Amino acid sequence: MRAFLRNALRRIARVNRKLTNMIWRSMGESILLSLFLFGTVIYVLNYYGYIRPFANWRDGIRLSLILIGMVVALGGAFGYWSSSRTTRRLELLQDAMLHLEKGNLSRAIPDLGQDEIGRIGGQLERISTRWEEQVSSLQRLSTNNAELAEKARLSAVVEERQRLARELHDAVSQQLFAISMTATAVGRTLEKDFDKAKRQIALIEEMSSVAQSEMRALLLHLRPVHLEGKRLSQGLQELLQELQAKVPIEIAWDMDESIRLPKGIEDHLFRIVQEALSNTLRHSKATLMELKLQRPSDNIRLSIRDNGVGFVLDENKHASYGIQSMKERVNEIGGAIQFVTAPGKGTRIEIRVPILTEEGGDGTDGSGNQSAVGG
Repeated sequence: MRAFLRNALRRIARVNRKLTNMIWRSMGESILLSLFLFGTVIYVLNYYGYIRPFANWRDGIRLSLILIGMVVALGGAFGYWSSSRTTRRLELLQDAMLHLEKGNLSRAIPDLGQDEIGRIGGQLERISTRWEEQVSSLQRLSTNNAELAEKARLSAVVEERQRLARELHDAVSQQLFAISMTATAVGRTLEKDFDKAKRQIALIEEMSSVAQSEMRALLLHLRPVHLEGKRLSQGLQELLQELQAKVPIEIAWDMDESIRLPKGIEDHLFRIVQEALSNTLRHSKATLMELKLQRPSDNIRLSIRDNGVGFVLDENKHASYGIQSMKERVNEIGGAIQFVTAPGKGTRIEIRVPILTEEGGDGTDGSGNQSAVGG
């Protein structure tokens, strides 16, 4: 369906570029038709003798120019009036399709009449309704998948705890035991062999450094990579604050803390931000990063921007894994993503996700959380 909309928008865009030519062409055709009809009428009237010769050739030329001017003006006015009606309706159709492409499903398709353009508008209205149903189904499926993932995560936590317990016993506890034994030996050899005691102290320092590295590695595994029951704005703010404390990049953010989303959408948006930040840190060489999370109408707008080196965005080539992953996640929740970048111009990522509420529903997901954006 997205491919159909893109192709339709390209055709409408080509038509829009020709709207001015269409008006001038229609005016020219109307003027030529009017002159042809005027010449035919004059010929017929003259053939049957209804036109008398002018007494003065100047009067004849003056009257002929006046009549021709009136014919040209009337023909041009009719052509402009006729073509402008069509162009106005095409512009309304293009505006509706642009809103549909951006994910604004609440924009109603205007009534465009009963002719061919009107039938296209009716078909677009049916496509919009079907797309809205599909987006709603995708979001419900995303929430269900998030609930299943939560259950799987709890099972994985138990396994992870068991693995960490084994690693603590096999690595860190053994290092600490070796440090303890060596420290005891230092006390016995310090007075007898000072050089050997120094070597033992150096060995203790080395083993403690290894133990510290082991603990850091284990703590890194324990670092959460999901929201852990927090709202999206809270999770993102904590992520950005932690990142700001560790990397030399100025980070600014503006988030609407009143936004409430289904769990599936929040998880996907959080992972998308993680992927975007990872790409920025690895590739962009940026000194400034901005993130905005807003709700302009009945959709969520997530914007991520940096002042880095940018890149050449070629849609005909296979995108990187990170970009492809972000696109897949946005598609899973029925949203739209746009990358704006160029070499030396930084990168901006714009994401829009429509938020739909079921008629007659209570606006909550299966876990009792709100499934729509709350004020």
